[in-house]
Amino acid sequence: MIEVKNLTKRYGDHLAVSNLSFTIEPGHIYGFLGPNGAGKSTTMNIMTGCLAASDGQVLIGGYDIFEEPMEAKKLIGYLPEMPPLYLDQTPREYLYFVASAKGIKKADRLDEIEKVIHETHIEEVADRLIKQLSKGYRQRVGIAQALLGNPQLIILDEPTVGLDPMQIIEIRDLIKELGQNHTVILSSHILPEVEAICEKVLIIHQGELIAFDKPENLQKTLSSGAIIELICETSADKAKDYLKNLSGIEEIEAKEESEANEEIEAKEESEKKEKTQGIKEGGESSCHLFLHVDGDSIDAICRDIFFTFAEKKVAILKMNPQKADLEDIYIELTNSDDVSSMQTNASDKTKDSTFFKKNSHSKDSSGKDAAKDPSTQGKEEA
Repeated sequence: MIEVKNLTKRYGDHLAVSNLSFTIEPGHIYGFLGPNGAGKSTTMNIMTGCLAASDGQVLIGGYDIFEEPMEAKKLIGYLPEMPPLYLDQTPREYLYFVASAKGIKKADRLDEIEKVIHETHIEEVADRLIKQLSKGYRQRVGIAQALLGNPQLIILDEPTVGLDPMQIIEIRDLIKELGQNHTVILSSHILPEVEAICEKVLIIHQGELIAFDKPENLQKTLSSGAIIELICETSADKAKDYLKNLSGIEEIEAKEESEANEEIEAKEESEKKEKTQGIKEGGESSCHLFLHVDGDSIDAICRDIFFTFAEKKVAILKMNPQKADLEDIYIELTNSDDVSSMQTNASDKTKDSTFFKKNSHSKDSSGKDAAKDPSTQGKEEA
């Protein structure tokens, strides 16, 4: 569907996108993540033909966005962060204007407009002025214009920014519906939203692609892995001894006993505090442990812990398995001081597995600035 090859964008001496390469397969919803200034919007603007690249190639359905822009753009529907709406028009009038601009045949325009109005659920506001619509409905109108012409690819830049919780849920459901018939690329800073909607995630940092995979596969690459929080009525030393022979536990960290007891007391109701406060086994206080475990086996490990402690007649006051979520993945990858080390860890992965990348190419092979190279000037001036 989309092939991005060695994409580079410079603004003077600033390298906004650096030698970026990835492939988007049809039929999926992709999340496009990165900190502010990482190069996300620049990349999306280049992919949609709104901005020239300094170097590299973008193929949309086999068409080069720079060399065959008309054919490539027919396959793209784009909603920028600020929807390009004319507020003094109604949605129906605005969509007719966009359909004309997209070159949809006059005989097909009305049917096409009614189709996208239905798909985005804006029938009841289709004849009201856009300036009178809520932010949520304006976003829907923006998505409707992206759908005109039935493009294979829908690119949405921050589609839920500024919406209230109910509007976010509605737009999220709409994007899921779109994913049934289109390939969707979604840029968002709301990580739970991306995790809930997207099947695959691209993370860009400092203009470079550092991760590209399914969220569940990215979880396996985190150095922190999965964690089980365990509070039990025995000493930390005895608990560690009980746990040492269980498979899948990689490391055990213990809180100070006083901290553990304080947390237990704070969480127990007042009538239970007298029973649990200072409970000891053989004169030993309760302990609070964090177990670093194999995320794939976390449920089985919890089961083993339960039966092991039951056999020892030790009460478990709390057992909380915690798997890494997309926010953990995002923070670890974008805050890493040595992203290149992750490339080494992933170098033997297959095409469908986790992909990490760190490049240092800000110049072409001759050492010249590609933005000043005559071979790339045509793309800059396009």
